[in-house]
Amino acid sequence: MEKSKTQKIIVLIMTMITLSLMSCGGPNSGSDNDTFEYANERFADLQMLRYKVEGFENLSLNQKLLIYNLSEAALYGRDILYDQNGAYNLRIRKMLETIYQDKRVNHETEDFQEMEEYLKRVWFSNGIHHHYASDKFAPDFRECWFREQWERCATPELAAQIDVDEICKVMFDFNVMHKRVNLAEGEDLIQTSASNYYQGVTQEEAERFYEKQKAQWADKEHPGMFGMNSRLVKLPNGEIVEKRWTASGLYGEAITKILEYLGKARKYAEDEKQIEVIDKLTEFYKTGDLATFDQYSIAWVENTAPMVDFVNGFIECYGDPLGLKCSWESIVNFKDVEATKRTECLSANAQWFEDNSPIDDQFKKKNVKGITAKVITAAILGGDLFPSTAIGINLPNSNWIRKEHGSKSVTIGNLTHAYNQAGGSGMRQEFCISKHEVDMMDKYSELTSDLHTDLHECLGHGSGKMMPGVEDDSLKAYGSTIEEARADLFALYYLADEKMVELGLVPDADAYKAEYYQYMMNGLITQLVRIQPGKNIEEAHMRNRSLIAHWCLEKGKEQKTMVMVNIDNKTFVRINSYTQLRELLGELLKEVQRIKSTGDYQAAKELVETYGVKVNQTLHHEVLSRYDQLNLAPYKGFINPRYTLVTDKDGNATDVTVDYTESYADQMLRYSRDYSTLPLVNN
Repeated sequence: MEKSKTQKIIVLIMTMITLSLMSCGGPNSGSDNDTFEYANERFADLQMLRYKVEGFENLSLNQKLLIYNLSEAALYGRDILYDQNGAYNLRIRKMLETIYQDKRVNHETEDFQEMEEYLKRVWFSNGIHHHYASDKFAPDFRECWFREQWERCATPELAAQIDVDEICKVMFDFNVMHKRVNLAEGEDLIQTSASNYYQGVTQEEAERFYEKQKAQWADKEHPGMFGMNSRLVKLPNGEIVEKRWTASGLYGEAITKILEYLGKARKYAEDEKQIEVIDKLTEFYKTGDLATFDQYSIAWVENTAPMVDFVNGFIECYGDPLGLKCSWESIVNFKDVEATKRTECLSANAQWFEDNSPIDDQFKKKNVKGITAKVITAAILGGDLFPSTAIGINLPNSNWIRKEHGSKSVTIGNLTHAYNQAGGSGMRQEFCISKHEVDMMDKYSELTSDLHTDLHECLGHGSGKMMPGVEDDSLKAYGSTIEEARADLFALYYLADEKMVELGLVPDADAYKAEYYQYMMNGLITQLVRIQPGKNIEEAHMRNRSLIAHWCLEKGKEQKTMVMVNIDNKTFVRINSYTQLRELLGELLKEVQRIKSTGDYQAAKELVETYGVKVNQTLHHEVLSRYDQLNLAPYKGFINPRYTLVTDKDGNATDVTVDYTESYADQMLRYSRDYSTLPLVNN
């Protein structure tokens, strides 16, 4: 929700007061390595947090050096995501940073301060579109001022590379590239999306191009992946070709640096299998061969022994409206041994959960293989996992690899803890229907939220099976929402199972109710604070939560399982029967799994469009008004720690230190200075 100038000043003052109070004492106050501070800077609808890499100092020197080099590889992929998110993003970032750092520019003007906020939003979103809603955010500074500053600050070399008229049209004209990912039914999703995965092609042409590739795998036992690591381009002669992202192709400058540090990390690998993982990833980056990527994925899934692990590559497909192209991301981490006992308990019982799932037997796996799960400590975040990040990951994406070799799931413990530390009680006090729900969530929700993530990532994504001949992309634009709904439903259904008490994962049979109430309140009411007035729900995870909550609300209407009530002109959720709600979740899980397993596109479309997209505008206005009084930021992201290599007089590495004092702006400017490798225009 856009704020007035007065509101922005109030927010700034309140934030400064909060940070001042935090620095006065307490176990999490301060900003040096001895007194750690979780909460940090705030701007627009965003709050920047820090996460602590607890236990890093106890790792061996080789493990620290492995993390250091993998972290460097993670940071060198930053520019790839900027360019994937939009063809003009690197040029816009360069212009903004040039003006921002020029001492001749008056920093006291309103235009400069508005530009500073805009730049911070660009850093956060890795481009000019909102990281979650995907709408282009509008500059509040004047275009004429921006042009004047650029003319003053630009070097001749930069001025020759950047067409200021072209850039200003992209930045200031909301009708140009107004949405990064468009999922609106009935529109050409490629030509109306600003993401830079396609060039000059229509949705129909792209789908026809990849249907031909898909046909090559129709009779194969192991269907290959296609399209995930390339830009699809129409040449001047009308021919449509793929330009792959490889060391010698598109993004080659960045990939070459990634390979350099993967090579350095290889020397500190913890076992031979981890060396194989690095070698296969290296080969894939050099060749772009997706069969090699499958080999890498298998080696990665099977490499479970090391303490240190990492993801690096083209992984998530949410940025492509067709769900084919994968954005670049990286996370470097190490195992939280104590917390992992929780996820290991779940994975050890994976077959029981599969066998007792409420889905049809024909969609169940008869022999669940290789589901490994752990709680990790994030050491560095990069690409599409930075600054905003997931709190859990389940990979690989390939269904046949999952079936034959298993999957690897993680819950990111230190990030979850940082979120919890930054959260306040204001949302619960305002949006819970009574003190009973507030107390219940205060008592259980940190545990049940972690367990929901564990079940979602560890078992939910790894459950069920596809029917023969059903392709991974059969649900098209609805695939991501259906998959997230499937994993969420699995987690919600089993949180309430007596098996969770039997395994000692929850303290009693009532704990699950905290997550049920939190989830339904979020899907029906509180996630609306992340949507601009008049807009529908676009992001896959938000559509998923809305879908589940609204479906249960409607299907439970006759029995009044869950109702929306108005008290003193405020809307609340009341759950009258948690038992009946669980039954509804089981019914929906059964249907969603059927849709996924059979590739029923029409059913997916109907389910998502009916329950997951539309917003009640009257309720939305009420929720935004109530939320605005709480003075909270709806979105949060992270500032990375900074690692420094310590050497002796002979240049030998003796240690790696970690520091948490770098500010958000300083970190972003350092990353642009030290890790920018791509040309401003990538054709």
